Amino acid sequence: MSLRVPRILSLRSVPILLAALFALHCARDVPRAPDGVLVISMEQQASWVRNFNPLTPATSPRWPTLAGIYEPLYVFNSVTAEMVPWLAIDYEWREENRVLRITSREGVEWSDGRPFTAADIAFTFSLLRDNEGLDRRRLWDFLADVTLVDERTVDFAFQRVYIPGGFDVLAQQIVPEHVWSQVEDPIAFTNEDPVATGPFTEVRFFRNQVWELGKNPNYWQEGLPKVEALRFPAYSSNDRANMALIFDEVDWAANFIPAIDRAYVARDPEFHEYWFPLTGTTVFLYANTARAPFDRVDVRKALSMAIDRELLVDVAAYRYSRPCDGTALSDAYVAWHNEEIGASAEWMKHDPARANELLDAAGFARGEDGIRLLPDGSPWEYQVICVSGWSDWVRASQVIARALREVGIDASVKLFDFGAWFQKVQKGEFDLSIGWSFEGPTPYEFYKWLMSSDTVKPEGATSHGNWHRFASADADAALAAFEVAADPDEQRRLSDAMQRTFVQEVPAIPLYPNPSWAEYNTSRFTGFPSAEDPYADPSPNKFDRGEVLLVLTQLKPRQE
Repeated sequence: MSLRVPRILSLRSVPILLAALFALHCARDVPRAPDGVLVISMEQQASWVRNFNPLTPATSPRWPTLAGIYEPLYVFNSVTAEMVPWLAIDYEWREENRVLRITSREGVEWSDGRPFTAADIAFTFSLLRDNEGLDRRRLWDFLADVTLVDERTVDFAFQRVYIPGGFDVLAQQIVPEHVWSQVEDPIAFTNEDPVATGPFTEVRFFRNQVWELGKNPNYWQEGLPKVEALRFPAYSSNDRANMALIFDEVDWAANFIPAIDRAYVARDPEFHEYWFPLTGTTVFLYANTARAPFDRVDVRKALSMAIDRELLVDVAAYRYSRPCDGTALSDAYVAWHNEEIGASAEWMKHDPARANELLDAAGFARGEDGIRLLPDGSPWEYQVICVSGWSDWVRASQVIARALREVGIDASVKLFDFGAWFQKVQKGEFDLSIGWSFEGPTPYEFYKWLMSSDTVKPEGATSHGNWHRFASADADAALAAFEVAADPDEQRRLSDAMQRTFVQEVPAIPLYPNPSWAEYNTSRFTGFPSAEDPYADPSPNKFDRGEVLLVLTQLKPRQE
């Protein structure tokens, strides 16, 4: 998901911003965190709710519940494209790829000192089966059974051969049976004092404006973590969070800062650092293909060719990204990306003249006012919907609307609060919308939510993804073959087929890969990933598949 950002300012306004922030900062008496306490800016809101339930999708658990308090079986490293053993040390497909056998790690203890065993793994998955509301990855849509083989081994029987499902099983956070078996309502359970295996499990204090999480006294990686505790101040706005980062209240953040070299790095070049690898989600313009004329590939190509992506990246992404190519893949899929296929998408080039030719040939003539007409004689009037306050997307929407007007489409931007926008896109109640992509360890998950008929819902029905309601027979065939392909070479061939189908059918209009935002102050802690040491994604936002754990277990106080 694209990280939300504050209002983007021009370069000329940066000195004004800095002066205002300095005045505000000087007016406050901000105590510096004790040595060994890492201050992190996440979940920008005015106050906290004490919820550390890693399973419930109903209310967001506090960061780092999903990767820091609790841990998955394997961690996916999106920078190296590797599956890193964590609570499990091995997995093996058996019985013609219908059974996934997982071997758990020895010597792991829960934070209360009780031993972690494979029984905890089997219990967690049984809990998801018995409480459908907890199964946010829909694991039991393809799982048939889970069997405890012995104290270190669990077998997962699949309803069918479904290789990508193995990654979802490995990504699941595990909870302790001896605690959760006593919980009457695991969906509503807030788990205020978590018992877990992660590097940080001890809630040292919890107040509305700030809370602190101490390290696990029984962590299984000897000598880790080096950090004593994590502190989380509540910042009511992005601007306030940026001020805290710029003026050294925060050690690690995932903020958008305009002109970051001037606003942040230049204040302390020795210690103020950032790295924005393009491993975030892809930002798309979604055209609702359940509605004419967006069901036509020539129309979607024309919309794409009307857009000046270089301008869009300059204005909306503040030059922190680049235009996509025709595959729409971000750098998280660099090992899968077929550059030749991506370059073949002529509809990704900014070419308003060609866009006009396509729309003219499609029969959408211009009226006297220059606006194109639909077959019933009504003008093309469409809104690009977007979330109010998400200024990167708002500016992208404005650039797109202006570009569409130049080819005869009377486009405007309509802003909604997040809840209203999200409901509209999930139910397909829109014509055009900015949106994010859905990711996984392989391109399978990415393209499934862009092109699979299995993910299409009728307008009005809620869809997790495929908001644009697009289905492709060719994509279905490649995705189905990928589901049963265990050979890496065959997987790569099928990935190429998905990329080729995307270029040919234009299910959605890719704009740019979203940066994975990460700023860090190394005056007190070192070990952050960087372009010079890219051992993992640097952003605290990479938690769903456990990647944050790779960073939390590498950080250490500077004096060590």
